[in-house]
Amino acid sequence: MIYPSLFFTALIAATLFPLSSEALLITLLYQQHSPLLLWLIATSGNTLGSCINWYLGKQCLHWQDKKWFPFSSAQLDKAQTHFQRYGLAALLFSWVPVIGDPLTFFAGVMRIRFWQFFVLVALGKILRYGAVIWFTLQML
Repeated sequence: MIYPSLFFTALIAATLFPLSSEALLITLLYQQHSPLLLWLIATSGNTLGSCINWYLGKQCLHWQDKKWFPFSSAQLDKAQTHFQRYGLAALLFSWVPVIGDPLTFFAGVMRIRFWQFFVLVALGKILRYGAVIWFTLQML
């Protein structure tokens, strides 16, 4: 039950819900669980959560012709041009608290190709959890 808990905590933490998975990860490291297995599980769950954000962002475009939709077509086109030119590398920072989750949602709105999104986000999450585990093990 420990590993599924970490997976789902990491998954939910990557969505727009406010939650942190680091506390559970660090606790499990202190309990002497396999750092490699914890790293894989946390990274997988958190990356999947970001993929959910991307999908939800992409799906929200179905309502872009509605009067209440917050962005005009011109604004979306301009934002997409800027995001593809400058923002794609920003997905490496999808792990950053507060800005990371909306960034992954916005990548879906901007129709960033899924494979580009996945590679950059996964790499950022791999490095993030690797750093958390490394620093925690240094303190043990």
